[in-house]
Order: sequence, then C-alpha cells, then structure tokens
Amino acid sequence: MAKIRLKAQGDELRTLYFCVCYLNIMKQFNVPLSYRSPLITAVKQFRKQQDKLKKDDTPTLLDLGNLQIYLARHFGFCYGVEHAIEIAFSTIHSNPGKRIFLLSEMIHNPQVNTDLLAMGVQFMQDTYGKQIIPFDEIQSDDIVIIPAFGTTLAIEALLESKGIETAKYNTTCPFVEKVWNRSEQIAEKGYSIVIHGKPKHEETRATFSHASAVTPSIVINDMRETTELAKYITGEYEAAGFYEQFNGRYSEGFDIKKDLIRFGVVNQTTQLATDTQAISDYLKSVMITKYHLTAQTIDAHFADTRDTLCYATNDNQTAVTGMLQTDADLAIIIGGYNSSNTSHLVELCEEKIPSYFIDTPERIISKTEIINCNWRTKEQSKFRNFLPEKKIVKILITSGASCPDAVVESVIKKLATLYGLEERVEKLIASFL
Repeated sequence: MAKIRLKAQGDELRTLYFCVCYLNIMKQFNVPLSYRSPLITAVKQFRKQQDKLKKDDTPTLLDLGNLQIYLARHFGFCYGVEHAIEIAFSTIHSNPGKRIFLLSEMIHNPQVNTDLLAMGVQFMQDTYGKQIIPFDEIQSDDIVIIPAFGTTLAIEALLESKGIETAKYNTTCPFVEKVWNRSEQIAEKGYSIVIHGKPKHEETRATFSHASAVTPSIVINDMRETTELAKYITGEYEAAGFYEQFNGRYSEGFDIKKDLIRFGVVNQTTQLATDTQAISDYLKSVMITKYHLTAQTIDAHFADTRDTLCYATNDNQTAVTGMLQTDADLAIIIGGYNSSNTSHLVELCEEKIPSYFIDTPERIISKTEIINCNWRTKEQSKFRNFLPEKKIVKILITSGASCPDAVVESVIKKLATLYGLEERVEKLIASFL
C-alpha cells in the first residue's frame, strides 16, 4: 500500500511541482490544463516511479485523518482519449470561423462534450446513431471530426463524397483501429469474425462495419447470447432460428451453416476484459469439442485474438480488483453515465462493496445524501446515509478512461469539505517532494 502523509508546505511548492510534472511527464498530448489535476498528476507520477513495471495493483492511500481515500492504481484518461482531445481542440483553435461538426460525442464524458459545444462544435448524431443534423447540411469547406470510437465505412464514404477530409480530423483511438486491423488480418486467413460488444454502441457499430467489409461478421452482447450462438454452431438449434434471434447483428449474406466453421473473437475495447476472454474461451471449447481439435490443430477452426484487448481497459479493471482488496466502507466511481468502460468499473465494485456512480462532485449533496446512477438502467436516484458514522471513514475511488483527473480531484475535495478537511487536500502535493 502506497501511503501519502501530509507535510506542512506552501501552495508555491504545489504549483511548481505540478508545472514540472506536467511539462516533463504528462505533456504526452496537448490536453487543456483545466482537465489536469496537480494532486492526481503527482499521485500517478509517484506510483509510476515506485512501480515502473505496473506489478503493484494496490491503491494509493490519501490519508486525511478521519477520512481515508484509496485511489485505484490506474484510472482516468487513457492514451486514446488524450489523443482524441488533442486533435479536437487543436482543430478548433486552428480553424477560426469555420463550421466544425462532430459525428457524435467526442468521448463519453459530459464535461469534455459540454466544453466542445461551448466552443461552437455541433454534434451530428447522438450516442446511438440517431441523426441530429442531416448530412445534407454539410458543405465541402466544413470540418467533420470523427470521434474516438471511430465510425462506419458508409459514413466515412458519405463524408468523402461531399469533399470532407476525414483522415485529417479522425480521432479514432489507435487501440480501436488495432481491433479493425486484427480483424482484417484474420479475415485474410479465411476466418469470420465474432464481435463481443454492445450492439448499439458507436464503437461496436464501427468495428462491425470494418469487419463485415472483409469477412462474415456477427455481434454478440454477453455470455447468454454466446451460449445461444453456440447451439447454432453445434446444430442443437435449427439454423432458421438464428436469423430471427440475431436479426440486425450479422453481416449481409451471413450463412450460419458455413460462416462459423472457422472464426475469431474480437471485442469492443471498453468491455470487461474478463468477459471477452470468457466468451472466447467458451467458443473455443465448443469448436474443440465439435471438431475434436488438439492444441496443434485448434487454429484450423479458431483464431487467437487475445491481442485485441485494450491495455487501458485491462489496467483499469485490474486496478479495481486490487483496490477492492482494501477494507473500505464504500466505493465512488466517477465518469460519464453513457461510458461503457466506467459502467464496467461500477459493475466490478458493486459486487463487493456499496458503490456509487457519479459524473460530477455536485452529485454529492451532503454527508447524508448522494445521487447515484444505476449503471444498467441509467436511472438516477437519491441515496441517504451513504457515508457511515464512523471515527475513520474509508472510501475507494476510481474513474473511467474518459474522465478528466480534475473531476476526480474535485470529488476528493468535495468529500474532504464535508469533513472540514479541505485544507489538508491542498497540502497533499507536498508529500511527493
């Protein structure tokens, strides 16, 4: 357990240290400083120095006295998110006076998307692909930014037919593109593709588009659907039922009798890594049993695609597992309510401990009230007495890959204020000097 104790140092040291951290460590991408956090930057750099190989999944303790906060080993902005934000903000600043559109939300974070809207960016679709601004309104001198989730080949072709430079303003996460590339590679070897993802999610729609352009493809949502699909593979179910049960999930011309004789499993990168692996392992076992395969012959029917799992998703989920070993009273998970990767962090936490899903510190109303979001239904409801009446309260905190560190710090400050400890938070940075 990494413990951070308080030292009596001035705010000048805090500011200086943050500037050094930001310039030398965090400026991998040019992300607005308003999304950074002096405290979180210092914590992450401290842990990086202590654990360069990322073998220690225990959380970081911020010891405020009678309030103890345990930060997950890994959380917050990932490579792909910072990459997307840098391109988006750079595009805005470099093109004054031009109309700038986003195909949909840049990332699933309310603060970032609100900032983009305030800067004049217009969203063309909602999260589920419903059109807000018709494509007919786009002109050749407009700028259209492709979000971090990517987009379908059909939309990309439509934009290019209007003279839009899609490649120049494409913020698709490199790890999403890695899944597309891997799909193409195994397609060239004669494999079909099974995609583990939420069917309505932007990233899943984009991945399905790219995969189905090169090989027969199908989307499955979870293990329940996986076991159903397996029954069509083995012949337990009549083939005709497949087309109704998985309507809208398979590529044009998909033949259930032929196209799942040889396939690989790829994923929506923000799914639970353990779920994707379990689905892959299950389908692999089905193929081994059906075709009497051995370790030497398995690739005749099943492709190894473990390398499509996103490092950030995996790190954040593993860090939550490590964090949950702590004897704590509750967990707070911070992120956009439509963020898939954040929802899965909530899912992991609530299996072990009382957990609250919030997107801003304003959801913490008082010491006795918090507004929680149900990660399944997205319904928000007020919970009372969420903080226990104890001499020392222990809280676990993590955030999704699209949540700014500044929001995490603001939640920590809000909690500290409830206990009259806000001044101690301001002094925490000195513990790293």
